[in-house]
Amino acid sequence: MTVIDFPVGAAAPSRLSQTVGRFRFDPLGFVMFAFPWGQTGTALAGESGPEPWQREVLETLGRGLKARDTAADEAVRLAVASGHGVGKSALVSWVILWALSTLSDTRGVVTANTEGQLRTKTWPELAKWHALSATRSWFTYTATSLFYSAQPGHERTWRVDAITWSENNTEAIAGLHNKGRRAFALFDEASSIADGVWETIEGALTDAGTQLFWLAFGNPTRTTGRFRECFAGGRFAHRWSPQQIDSRSVAMTNKAQIATWVKDYGEDSDFVRIRVKGEFPRAGSMQFIDSERVQQAVERELPPDWNAPLVMGVDIARHGEDQTVIRFRRGLDARSIPAVKFRVPDLMVIASRIMELVNTHSPDAVFVDGTGIGWGVVDRLAQLGCSKSIGIDFSGRADRTDGADGMVRYANKRAEMWGYMKEWCKVGCLPDDRDLRADLTAIDYGYDAADAIRLEKKDDMRRRGLASPDDGDALALTFAHPVRAVDWAAERRIEEKLQRLRRWVV
Repeated sequence: MTVIDFPVGAAAPSRLSQTVGRFRFDPLGFVMFAFPWGQTGTALAGESGPEPWQREVLETLGRGLKARDTAADEAVRLAVASGHGVGKSALVSWVILWALSTLSDTRGVVTANTEGQLRTKTWPELAKWHALSATRSWFTYTATSLFYSAQPGHERTWRVDAITWSENNTEAIAGLHNKGRRAFALFDEASSIADGVWETIEGALTDAGTQLFWLAFGNPTRTTGRFRECFAGGRFAHRWSPQQIDSRSVAMTNKAQIATWVKDYGEDSDFVRIRVKGEFPRAGSMQFIDSERVQQAVERELPPDWNAPLVMGVDIARHGEDQTVIRFRRGLDARSIPAVKFRVPDLMVIASRIMELVNTHSPDAVFVDGTGIGWGVVDRLAQLGCSKSIGIDFSGRADRTDGADGMVRYANKRAEMWGYMKEWCKVGCLPDDRDLRADLTAIDYGYDAADAIRLEKKDDMRRRGLASPDDGDALALTFAHPVRAVDWAAERRIEEKLQRLRRWVV
């Protein structure tokens, strides 16, 4: 009988550790044993176990590790491209708990395409399953990035770390070596993880005589890159066991939402291929603004153009985690005047804060998100005498069709504003603001039936574990309409002449 390999000097294995030890090469068996499937009064009362595709991945992983147990020359590699909502994060959590529970001093890293994905989706999902696990007392969970052994003296050697990848700082994930034990890497939303990070993991998972595995999950958003090359036709396909999952084949997915996507974008659109079918797109990435473009705008240095109009964009939020964001842009400069962000539920207070900033900076135009509750703020600004404020309906008709890329058509006003902002990022300068960076690069897009660009809806982003892009929308609002700079000195001269004329008439 195989038992979990506790370190020398540890207490004698308990009955639980003896049972868990039997699952060293059986991840599916561990998942069925460790969680209270179907038990009344638990969160899994109405559940019978993993979905068929999850079972297949777990079984494939177990078979691969067992086959390599005596000659661990290479890591077991599994790549899963899927539509939305199939249970990838749950499977990542199960693999982590199985790996750490069945072999002592196991080490692993988990990374994702963004910090937000790790912080709001992957890691909270691990917390959920850790709380349900039969081995929960064996490990300590932290809300930031660590999951480690509760056994004294093994906090550093028996753990998994959540690490945000950086193409320019791959050293953070390079120290994964764990000779003679077990080491693993898990990629969530792998399609957007840079090739340099893949190459770093490639070098880390090389220890001889070590159980090694590498799993990559994600929506297939790109036609190039290492994730795409794990699948048929890719140069690394022979080293990976690939699987593609259609969301419609999974019981837990929202079939009504999927039907809406198919209706909005079309069965054979790239949006549906990525978000539903788990197939790679024809046209490339569905990320509307790429990270490289944003990074270049952050690094770009430009002299101030005081003759350019100053435009103020206001995205309104009232409840929950969303925030009201006010951003300024003067021509190519969206950096010099810092953004103002706050969470205030009172629309009248929001309007007053906006007026304070209007009086301070004297913008040439103030574009306010009038969608929903925003119209109340627009009306209040008019009462306060803000003649420069204009309400913008995000879902309204696009006014312009010709951006720098030539004859680009937009499905609505919001897509149009983001389209002009995307082109501006080629020449403008942005602040080094983490929230703004995340917002600008988070939104996906597709095409409607008229072949016009349609941005991903905020509700769909939330279903992906992403926050509402309040910061990005605020900057996009500064592109709502062309704005002419006001010559305030000339305006004052005209007003003085009018006043003299009125006195003469009287």
